Amino acid sequence: MEVDRIHQVCTKCIMSTNDDPYILFNGEGVCNYCNSYLDFIKSDSYKQTHQQNEILRILDKIKIENKDNKYDCIVGISGGTDSAYLVYKMVELGLRPLAIHYDNGWNSEAATKNIEMLLKALNVDLYTYVNDWEEFKDLQLSFFKAGVIDIEILTDQAIVALLYKMSIKYKTKYIFTGHNTSTEFVLPKHWYHWKLDALNIKSIHKKWGTKKIKTYPLISFLEQYYHGKYRKTKMIPMLDYLNYDKNEAQQTLSEKFNWKNYGAKHNESIFTRFYQNYILPVKFKVDKRNAHLSSLICSGQISREQALEEIKVDTITSKQTIEDKFYVLKKLDITETVFDVWMKQKAVSHFEYPSYITRHDKIIKKLKKMLGK
Repeated sequence: MEVDRIHQVCTKCIMSTNDDPYILFNGEGVCNYCNSYLDFIKSDSYKQTHQQNEILRILDKIKIENKDNKYDCIVGISGGTDSAYLVYKMVELGLRPLAIHYDNGWNSEAATKNIEMLLKALNVDLYTYVNDWEEFKDLQLSFFKAGVIDIEILTDQAIVALLYKMSIKYKTKYIFTGHNTSTEFVLPKHWYHWKLDALNIKSIHKKWGTKKIKTYPLISFLEQYYHGKYRKTKMIPMLDYLNYDKNEAQQTLSEKFNWKNYGAKHNESIFTRFYQNYILPVKFKVDKRNAHLSSLICSGQISREQALEEIKVDTITSKQTIEDKFYVLKKLDITETVFDVWMKQKAVSHFEYPSYITRHDKIIKKLKKMLGK
């Protein structure tokens, strides 16, 4: 995506024409992302989630419907701030969740310890699904070879697929997720692909992979339709109901559970940290910090000045990134020469490969609405 424009940075957040060539600014220099956020907090959906006692009404319904089950709901946990604080609040509000963790082989030691300490203290059971490493490695390498931007779709899709499967196994229709608008509202569409596009994943792997998919969790289009239309499985972003503040959440977790901060969003995964700090900016000219920090600015959690100061740090050449690069290449069994060639090759659109979106665009839009995506 290339558009010739004079460089401009939003006067309210830190998004710019470098982040999104099609970004729009009003007469005061405020970008469309900030204005969209203002529209969102005025919307009926926002007002509904922020009505007093709305989440208590939802939780009471869940408790009643699942009173005879060992668990009244399931929740995905990665070890990061969002999911950790979510589990803490769920237990505080009287839920009996089963925590589900997807292990793709990239957990940091700190993330593993955070999960163990938190769940032990809260007396929450944990189910961990461990993907065959050689299989997941082959999937990641196929995405490198394909040249597409959203390598993280592999983990994100697997997590959702696993949560849906576990909701059936444990006989509950309620799945809690750590997604929250306050830290994730700003995100240019060309930075990612639709996370539940199993067809796109299989198509890329079929072209570039070498192993059969046996242990990797996939959720098909029909399974998604079943959960949305017939089973009525509910994905609940509970943090949106709690006026979530990330700094306050980290402080609470640290004080109560000796939880360790990773320094940035999604850094609980070594690969995700390297992907955001090196692969995205080097190959795709994307600095995801701009979106994360702009979301926090919009939600009033940090100032623009704080964000501008934080963004001065060069993640590409940092000691942490250099160490991560050595670790990632060794774990993936690829040489630096081969990796550097991939980094220099032209980026390729996900739509160069078959996709549910191109085949079922209208149905996908309805499906997303049903699933609350």
